Amino acid sequence: MVSDVLVQDQLARVGINAAHVFYKSARSQLVREILRRNEGDLSNSGAVVVETGKNTGRAPKDKYVVQSPSAQNIWWGEANHPLSEDDYLAIRDQVIAHLSGRDLFIEDLRAGADSAHSIGVRVITPLAWHALFSRNLFLPQGGSPVFNYTIYDAPDCTIDPTRHHTNSDIFVIINFDAHEILIGGTRYAGEIKKSIFTVMNFHMPAAGVLPMHCSANTGNQNDVSLFFGLSGTGKTTLSSDTDRRLIGDDEHGWSDKGVFNFEGGCYAKTIRLNQDLEPLIWNAVERFGSVLENTRFQLGTYDINYDDVSLTENTRGAYPMAYISNRVAPGFAGHPENIFFLSADAFGILPPISRLTPEQAMYYFLSGYTAKLAGTEKDLKKEPQPTFSVCFAAPFLPLKPVVYASMLMKKIQQMKVNVWLVNTGWTGGAFGTGSRIPIPYTRMLVKSALNGDLAQAPMTEDSIFNLAIPLACPGIPEKMLDPKLSWQNQDLFQKTSQNLLDAFRNNIKQYAADLPAEVIAAGPH
Repeated sequence: MVSDVLVQDQLARVGINAAHVFYKSARSQLVREILRRNEGDLSNSGAVVVETGKNTGRAPKDKYVVQSPSAQNIWWGEANHPLSEDDYLAIRDQVIAHLSGRDLFIEDLRAGADSAHSIGVRVITPLAWHALFSRNLFLPQGGSPVFNYTIYDAPDCTIDPTRHHTNSDIFVIINFDAHEILIGGTRYAGEIKKSIFTVMNFHMPAAGVLPMHCSANTGNQNDVSLFFGLSGTGKTTLSSDTDRRLIGDDEHGWSDKGVFNFEGGCYAKTIRLNQDLEPLIWNAVERFGSVLENTRFQLGTYDINYDDVSLTENTRGAYPMAYISNRVAPGFAGHPENIFFLSADAFGILPPISRLTPEQAMYYFLSGYTAKLAGTEKDLKKEPQPTFSVCFAAPFLPLKPVVYASMLMKKIQQMKVNVWLVNTGWTGGAFGTGSRIPIPYTRMLVKSALNGDLAQAPMTEDSIFNLAIPLACPGIPEKMLDPKLSWQNQDLFQKTSQNLLDAFRNNIKQYAADLPAEVIAAGPH
């Protein structure tokens, strides 16, 4: 058994002389330390409520990959900025010096429920709530991981961007050769989680495992389903189904044996969380030891006000999978029978559900489409903005996107998986004119796909986006199934459709050279 003294000695070997080490502390002790150090408050339900300061989300422009020998196949660009070895070593020295002399919390964990494809994760942090967050999000360590990575988490350590050739004083740096991650200048804990997801995306393809930014669940017949979607599209909501068991809500691998969770917990958006519509998430975040980021209390109470957006729209709840009653305890299951691509189309053009061919699946997977609205990000215009995040995971892909897309199409063809494109956004018009598709309707559509009704239903083809649309679905107004029928102004529908079609075609051009002609042809006409 590893002792606090041994861990302190291990830290000293890399130059960190900690004042005191809290190694793998009990959950209750971490909560006590959070309160004692004024890092957060405790809600009436026992959840820890914290604020992340000025950074309430990820800093994608401040993510770097060290230019080491292992980095020769990196997909350089907006997702992965290069950093020299010299700059990395200089920043590392600064982080080591920053962590020295402090009380440190150490967590030894792992990513990957399948022991054959797991990675060991050591988190070193001065914040008790970051240690609790990591405990909630990752798996207990066990077995012999393929690799071991160390995260040096220094939230209050900032750097000089001029000296170190960085974008700002924030940094998230991955060194694939040294198996180290440096995080500083931000208290947003999601950087810890997503840096390890990037590591999994780097190592898993070489082992024949497709890493996926998706949620996954399974039914009573052990039928597995995957849900891909960007933030705000309903990925966590739709996969947290009381009639199905949750494998995981965000990150998975698909191996020759089936689907397995990368994580041991969930990191759900809690903005406007509704107990009736999302009971599983509500019950999980309202438990002792859950971590709630940037939420506020109801005035004069210690009850959470999930409608409060005064700090950010990106309020989050981090909790262990054990808090989900109908979970798949091992964290892995068989091969999927259904895959859902979720897009919150604020233009009201995509149908509520449509069936995709394998070629279309590769096309729309590479597109990774949703739409953003004013207020969700700085500088957005009043009108919805089309957003494309390749593989629904652009910020976390260290390799070229076609690597992941080709693996996905091959697996879909081999396993004969049904693939569905689901619009969780608007119908009857764009945002401001139409209406948001009700969650109960989307649940009914997904349920009809899962039980096989839609696979047997007669289809009509959308003439613009080349999509197969069911003519009928139990409980859903037929007029809603075909977007064209739900719009009153047909001229405006055609114009809006053309604008969205152009956005898709302009986006796919950047990958066209690496794609088969049949994949390009499967896109919008």
